Amino acid sequence: MADFLQWMAAFLVLMVALGLVRVALGPGRAERMMAAQLLGSGAIGALLLFSAASAEPAVVDVALTLALLAAFASIAFVKFALRQDQAGPSGQGDDGSAALRPSMLAQASMEPRPSFPSGDRPAYAPDEGST
Repeated sequence: MADFLQWMAAFLVLMVALGLVRVALGPGRAERMMAAQLLGSGAIGALLLFSAASAEPAVVDVALTLALLAAFASIAFVKFALRQDQAGPSGQGDDGSAALRPSMLAQASMEPRPSFPSGDRPAYAPDEGST
């Protein structure tokens, strides 16, 4: 049984190697990210098969750590892609304004909005329903 598991792990590694070709030749960011996710999933599967074949429980911990890192890589990719899409090719936003940096977004979300009693709101404050 251990030989079969090792052959399957080797097959997964071969498929991961083919995924590397897709990463290098991918036409767009989304295709490259999907291929990179395939690499992570294949590596996790190969590690789990090797762990089962060799009865080495520490390899399972390595596979779980790799799975966690793959999830964070996906989140980082999505944030990067959204920021690039908002900035456009010239680094400017859709309306010509400079693109927001993540630190600016984090700071804006942490600042509390002032609450005004009805009727005491200054003239420059936006309406509650407008965006």
